Formats: sequence, C-alpha cells, structure tokens
Amino acid sequence: MPPLTPYAHLRWDVVSRVLAQHLPSSGARVLEVGCGQGAVGVRLARRHRYTGVELDARSLEVARGRAEAAGVDATLVQGQLASLDDDGFDLVCAFEVVEHIEDDAQALAEWTARLRPGGLLLLSTPAWQSRFGPMDEAVGHFRRYEPDALAGLMRDAGLRDVQTRLYGMPLGYVLEAVRNRIAAGRPDVREEAVEDRTARSGRLFQPSSALQGAVIAAGTWPFRVAQRAFPGTGTGLVAWGTVPR
Repeated sequence: MPPLTPYAHLRWDVVSRVLAQHLPSSGARVLEVGCGQGAVGVRLARRHRYTGVELDARSLEVARGRAEAAGVDATLVQGQLASLDDDGFDLVCAFEVVEHIEDDAQALAEWTARLRPGGLLLLSTPAWQSRFGPMDEAVGHFRRYEPDALAGLMRDAGLRDVQTRLYGMPLGYVLEAVRNRIAAGRPDVREEAVEDRTARSGRLFQPSSALQGAVIAAGTWPFRVAQRAFPGTGTGLVAWGTVPR
C-alpha cells in the first residue's frame, strides 16, 4: 500500500470504519474528489470500482504510478469534476478538499448530485475555525469547520442521517503545532495565489519511501487506538450523510 502521512493515518482509522459500516460489500462505485497522490485511492480501488479526479498534474502522475504498482484498476482524471461525465456513484468522498473551495455550499451540492439514491457522501476537513493558523493560509484554506456547521451545510445539500466525528486526540495537536511553526517561517508562501497553494498542499509532508511509511504506520498505531476514546475532541473532522432513497 502507498504510505500515508501521520495525519492521514489518524484520518483513515476513522474513515475505514465508516466505510466498513456503509460499504460492507465490494464492487461499489466510488468517486474521490481531489484524490491527490492516490494513497487513499489505491486502498479504495482494492475493493471497489474507483474513479479519482485531481487538479494537480504532478500529484495525479504519482497516483497513476501507485495504482499501477499496486495492480489495481483505477480511473484517474485530471481536471475539474465537471469534466467527468458520470454519476450514480455509491460513494463520493473528498478528503481535505472542501476547505479549499470558496463556495463550499455549491461544491457539496455538486458532489451530492453525483450520488445514486441511498448513496453516501463522506468528507474530512480541518476542525474549528478558532484554530485557523499559518499552515491553513500556506496551503490555501478558506476556512475550518465547526461540526454542527458542516452538518448543516450537508443537510442543506439534500443529505440525511448526517453524522460527524472528530479525530486527532492527542497527536493531531502536536502535528498541527509543528506544521504551523514550519509555515510561520515561510511568509512568502502565503503570498502565492490560492490555486498554487492548494495544488501544492497534496504534495506536502508525504513519506518518500516505504521504510518511512512503515515507521509512520508503527509510530501512529497507539495514537490511532487512543483517539477512538475521544470522538468529540480533535483537530480533524470527518462527516458523512446519505441521499434519500
């Protein structure tokens, strides 16, 4: 499997359990918006019919190489979601994407429209606007989200049975502090266009070797277990809801 960053390991621990509940069978039609370098996409493509859409050409090139190396069948498309002439998905997911989009309500409506009746929309995003800091600016975030506010936006998009789950207690606070410290030392980055910062965000902090990935996986394991005891506390937010049948 492609290596995950420490934060992505914490997030995947939550996401994988939501998927196990809502997509227990293999072969579902899955769309990932903003698939980045494909670390999550490969995991999804092992069990499901996977399509990933990504704006950044450099990230998508890495994703294609990872899918090929893993031997999974994945449809990977560069460009806007509007360029994809397909809908009726069982799952639409977007991990660390919605905070990069100025009109988040429109984006949620567009993603929901790609789902079949009964389909699942699954998101992750940084939590708590009060924690908006230098790294958020450096990677092109427009905002962070309160759980209730994001749930309300998802309901407004037509979703039902919306649920939220915070993650990252306690390791997420340490990782966020380190990232903010790094970003604070690079004020020049925050002067770039939002589009450029967003494109680069998916390439930051990525493990460069399988060995690094293995060390990160082992090092984050106890924190992945520990955060399960704190579903109402953390720096990251996962939210999901379904389209009425």
